[in-house]
Amino acid sequence: MDFVITGGAGFIGSHIAKQLVNTGHNVTILDNLSNGKKKNVTTIMDKIKFVNGDIRDFNLLKNTLKNTDGVFHQAALASVQESFVKEQEYRDVNVGGTENILKLAKEFNFKVVYASSSSIYGNPEKIPIKESNQKNPINPYAITKLDDESLAIKYAQMGVRVIGLRYFNVFGKGQSKEYAGVLKLFLEKIRDGLPPKINGDGLQFRDFVYVEDVVNANIMSMNSNINHEFFNVGTNTSITILDLAKSIIKSSGLDIEPIFGPALEGDVQKTIANIDLIKDKIGWKPTVFLEKWIEDIISMKKFDEI
Repeated sequence: MDFVITGGAGFIGSHIAKQLVNTGHNVTILDNLSNGKKKNVTTIMDKIKFVNGDIRDFNLLKNTLKNTDGVFHQAALASVQESFVKEQEYRDVNVGGTENILKLAKEFNFKVVYASSSSIYGNPEKIPIKESNQKNPINPYAITKLDDESLAIKYAQMGVRVIGLRYFNVFGKGQSKEYAGVLKLFLEKIRDGLPPKINGDGLQFRDFVYVEDVVNANIMSMNSNINHEFFNVGTNTSITILDLAKSIIKSSGLDIEPIFGPALEGDVQKTIANIDLIKDKIGWKPTVFLEKWIEDIISMKKFDEI
């Protein structure tokens, strides 16, 4: 089949691309390289079509998507802190770009699986978080993701097949600071023999989900007979940022303690996913868990994996 991946040179998009190529599909990557890097797809560059372009360019999108069977829409601006100072740009890319894709999905009848975010929940009253939980975004980035969901509902009512995946904290090889950023920063400090820095008190907790599991959630959603749904993509487990730092230090054997800095604006305090819906509807479940991955990275000194 023929698939297009927007943001396909980015962290998650590049992993989706490799999986699709390895299973015999024709892949086009559309990426303006503002966050993505060609080095992420070097190993498959001779097997894909690469379009250097922006999802805000409707005519370019139309030419790129008109013959596709499905679109994995990963392109977005994703830094919470940056979204406070570039609010309009975040709206233009994350909301305007997504609507462009949905308009074309209506015209050309392809299916869309796109990256939503657990940030739409804000700081939930109840955990684990179900898909039906109240949505209360607390930063401009999260607001754009919730607006995308309103667009998905609108276009689904017009017959567009669209599934939104609410990623929790995605980690794995090539991870970027916009996803499981704290993990990447901690491991880089340990690699250099330095103490990890915690923003705030470290009592905020996160649900970390492995990138290859996220890839599988995307592909299983695309291949499913479900036309419209929103799914949490997490593990139903969590760890505090302080315990994460202590765990990494312990695995390293270094005699250091974490240091503390000011809390980050717009930082969510607690995330843990209820994943019953995605398990029941498409049979997806996580297979790789954070603690074992960290142990392997540190014990085998595989810091190129971050």
